[in-house]
Amino acid sequence: MTEYFKKKILKFLAHPDYTPVKLRSLARALQVSDEDYGEFKGSFEELRRAGRVVIGAKNLVGLPPLAGRVIGTFRANPKGFGFVRPLHGTSHGDLFVPPHATFDAMTGDTVMARVVKKGKHAGQMRYNGEILEVLERGRNKLVGTLLKQADGWIVRPDGTEFFEPVSVDDVTAKNAGENDKVVVEILAYPTDRYLARGVIIEVLGKAGQYKAEINAIIRQFQLPREFDAECREQASKAAGRFDSAEHGRRDDITEQTIITIDPPDAKDFDDAISLSRDRDGNWVLGIHIADVSAFVPMDSPLDIEAKKRGNSVYLPGKVLPMLPEILSNGVCSLQPGQKRFAKSVYVTYDEQGNILDRNYANSIICSKARLSYQQADGILKGKAEGFPGEVVVLLKDMEYLAKIIEKRRTRNGMIQLDLPETELIIDNKGRVVDAQPADNSYPHTIIEMFMVEANEAVAVLFDRFGIPLMRRIHPEPDPLSIKNVSRFIKICGIKLPRRLDRATIQDLLRAVKGRPEAFAINLAILRSLARAEYSPHHIGHFALASSNYCHFTSPIRRYADLTVHRLLGCYLEYRLNMIGLEEVLPEFELAEIGRHITFTEQRAEEAENELKTVLILQMLSKRIGEEMSSVVTGLTNFGVFVQCLRFGIEGLIQMEDLGVDEWRYDGRSQRVVGRHSDKGISLGQPMKVRIVSVNIPARQLNLAPAEPLVRSREQLGNNNAHRGRRKRPVRKTKTATNWR
Repeated sequence: MTEYFKKKILKFLAHPDYTPVKLRSLARALQVSDEDYGEFKGSFEELRRAGRVVIGAKNLVGLPPLAGRVIGTFRANPKGFGFVRPLHGTSHGDLFVPPHATFDAMTGDTVMARVVKKGKHAGQMRYNGEILEVLERGRNKLVGTLLKQADGWIVRPDGTEFFEPVSVDDVTAKNAGENDKVVVEILAYPTDRYLARGVIIEVLGKAGQYKAEINAIIRQFQLPREFDAECREQASKAAGRFDSAEHGRRDDITEQTIITIDPPDAKDFDDAISLSRDRDGNWVLGIHIADVSAFVPMDSPLDIEAKKRGNSVYLPGKVLPMLPEILSNGVCSLQPGQKRFAKSVYVTYDEQGNILDRNYANSIICSKARLSYQQADGILKGKAEGFPGEVVVLLKDMEYLAKIIEKRRTRNGMIQLDLPETELIIDNKGRVVDAQPADNSYPHTIIEMFMVEANEAVAVLFDRFGIPLMRRIHPEPDPLSIKNVSRFIKICGIKLPRRLDRATIQDLLRAVKGRPEAFAINLAILRSLARAEYSPHHIGHFALASSNYCHFTSPIRRYADLTVHRLLGCYLEYRLNMIGLEEVLPEFELAEIGRHITFTEQRAEEAENELKTVLILQMLSKRIGEEMSSVVTGLTNFGVFVQCLRFGIEGLIQMEDLGVDEWRYDGRSQRVVGRHSDKGISLGQPMKVRIVSVNIPARQLNLAPAEPLVRSREQLGNNNAHRGRRKRPVRKTKTATNWR
């Protein structure tokens, strides 16, 4: 827990709203129990000796002040300036670097900057930075579009990390042409007089074409591509050796009614369900998970590659699998009518959904049906024609039990956010032609509830043995984040108790369901929560209200699950008490793997979102002037961010596009307000907007209100005249009323 406490302390102290407190008060704010206070204090002392935190006047705890020089990561801004985020946090936060002092740094570079005092403002010392040296380049390659200029060729970078174009020479060496999507290697970095200079090392195709865009995203995010020959050979041999008749001591449950439910385009089926009653009439839920560990030995080439990849990446129209398809879509996949190896978890429930028993087994199964979520939903709604009777009965029993489990977990504090997802409609050329709300029928919840129960069941087992485990952890939100979201919710006119705990969040979500501000409030709560991550630290999962949780149910696509499968195999083979068991990794090694696979998971999510954004922007670029429904999700001093509900993409309304007035952002009231008209925009407000322009390389969607908030200066004049009348004193008599 020492490293966990260190991370939590540093994150809390770096929060913009942190006010210095004493150590005991800090522990209370971070909800550290009396039992853990000694370890918490020890973690703090380690940070203090390392110079990462300080105890100042009146024993108040804080981050150290800015020193004469700072080492950190540079982040550029399109306007020429930038910021250095110190590698070790300071009480000042990020260091501003003016345009003339950025040296030749680019976004992502590790730099050394000199700290320059700029005098005090409102009692606070102000600082600027001057970059003295680039210590390590963050990236020497970038992806962009090749363009012809009057004085030569440039590459305009994709995305929001790099803004300045890169000049390139000898474009004919790779047969590149104008508007090609290309990969450029940087030869010389930018200065205040010259652009960066680079050489084209790969041509991906014409910008705008699906193949070129998806390959650009793969290069941009440095996603894994083809498996090497050694991995392919190992996978082929493992698949070739598979013989379902030689299943050893596995429980043979191939005659049971077992089904899978997945998206219609899924190929890697890694979970299947059975459900029956025991002799006492209790429910026995069987969750059967593809036994990938039977095909991928620890420390083999495939295992090393899977660990490096961390997870499969699901992009619109393409999958980059963690394991070769001969395994992921073949002998590991729980295909209908095929005997497959599985690890099975059995959970026994009473009629109230309370857990009576948990059991585990190596098994061999044979799925009786492969259903899509839509087919399962149709069966539950009475459209069961053509499906075997036992499958229909099983599915209805699954629905009954899932609802009982869902009620129990909700009573225990599970948080379920209502943030509708969008499903893109893509034609056979890879172009997005439309979007629709993603299917959210109840079979999704059925499978979700059962997978959560299985994950928890395995984590509980190993907690009993005290064995280090790759857990899926979700820390409680810190008090300052809760304070910010509470402020926003109160601005929406909703009263809250002082403490925003799980029960309060549940009540809030129920209260706003169906209201215009529901989307914004759900989004605000999501943003206040920390990201879930992989770690051996035993802190539980806040959103699921689970004290023991891990990922076990998707070993085909997540490396974390594969590590857990190996441990469960040791338990089932009675090997957990053996000395030097290689499957039991030490905590420090699990922590290192956890950090890596948390990064690869986040990278995959960002790549998926980026490609979706590109494809949607391509479509919207042909719909300039079209109107859409949206919700206000962000307010700044330069504009208003809105979420387009149909396409699930965020756009920006510039202040000048709001209407004929002087617009300003009022942080206290969380509104953008017209100086003369008193017209305003609030977070969570529904808005009808129209598309003004699209900038695909910069990933920007520019919008305007469908109807300006203020149409003309005459309207301003009328408002000002009205405002003037309101300022006249009203003589109060017994019959006079206050001006409204």
